[in-house]
Amino acid sequence: MFRPLELFIGLRYTRAKRRNQFISFISTVSIVCIAISVTALITVMSVMNGFDSELRNRILGAVSHVTVSGIDETVQNWQTAVKTAESTKHVRGAAPYVEIQAFLQARRPSGALIRGIVPSMEPNVSDIDRHMVEGKMSDLTDRSWKIVLGRELALTLGVQVGDKVTVVVPQFTATPMGAVPKLRSFTVSGIFELGMQEYDANLALISMQDAERLNGFNGPTGIRLKLDDMREAFPVAQELVNKLGQAYRVETWMDTHANFFRAIDMEKKVMFIILSLIILVAVINLISMLMMLVTDKQADIAILRTLGSTPRSIMGMFMVQGVLVGIVGIGFGVLLGALLSLNLPAIVKWIEHVTGQTFLSPDVYYISELPSQLLWSDVGWVVLVTFAFSLLATLYPAWRASRTQPAQALRYE
Repeated sequence: MFRPLELFIGLRYTRAKRRNQFISFISTVSIVCIAISVTALITVMSVMNGFDSELRNRILGAVSHVTVSGIDETVQNWQTAVKTAESTKHVRGAAPYVEIQAFLQARRPSGALIRGIVPSMEPNVSDIDRHMVEGKMSDLTDRSWKIVLGRELALTLGVQVGDKVTVVVPQFTATPMGAVPKLRSFTVSGIFELGMQEYDANLALISMQDAERLNGFNGPTGIRLKLDDMREAFPVAQELVNKLGQAYRVETWMDTHANFFRAIDMEKKVMFIILSLIILVAVINLISMLMMLVTDKQADIAILRTLGSTPRSIMGMFMVQGVLVGIVGIGFGVLLGALLSLNLPAIVKWIEHVTGQTFLSPDVYYISELPSQLLWSDVGWVVLVTFAFSLLATLYPAWRASRTQPAQALRYE
């Protein structure tokens, strides 16, 4: 089978011989270092992808992808607005709501955001019903005066299901004793836990009709929408603005949480750059190995030059060996990194079981399991960067080999 001369000789040089065992050892060390670096980079990127996905699911499971609100305090003709929103492409569900900033009093006081909802429609736009620890969301009926609290908020108030909570809203009523705030007693009918401090410690749910009476509204303050692809939030918002007209205001999740997710993306990019430097350090072993090989093969290079090999051909011979070491290291690194990323949650659980130590305690962290999400696009970038480093590492040693003068190299042979 025909093979280019550069490839044939380069592959021959990769085979260990008795007199260059040390060079072969350095080559093996280079492969191991590159493989470990690639494995570490793929694993770290997968963990960061896992945390990013987990945070997105938890945050966007409580907030809407798109919110439609009125220019005034309430949304006029909200039933028509809901039907219009549901007929828009990419919209999976719509539900009205009333939001009230309130003060809650039980055994201990706490401020909270009270959201009035329609229990039958709320599952279309949020995942709170799937995170109920106690009780059911369907208990929030008209004039039931029941309330569902986040777990942390319930602990702060010191209440459980069945206890009473006094809700005070900033709506003042004139009395003979002067203006007094409006208050109402609610019965705790359920507790939810989303796993996010922002919502578990500050959010409470009541029926939308009770919220309207409590705050003196005649309709919802907004309509929450859930999309089949949250990346389509901006185009959907633009389309709704055209359909609904100027009487409505449309906002997306990117308007309220864009900075948070942008910070996560920036952190991921910084980690990629930092860990890429580890790969660069591992590639330095490759430079050392090739420089020793060039020194060891001075006589062979001189003979090849006298036989007519060009400097470019000599460069190709040594670049073949360096690139081959890089490819083998990348191959092992991708295999180990993929296996480790796909099985990392199970491995962490096994280590916790063996050592008896909990890495992410649920009492401290709101994500109590180490998430991992392997994206092949990230693997592709890791392979590309590592291969580029390996290729660059071969240039200088190969150039030195091509500059070898035959007469000088054979003088003492």
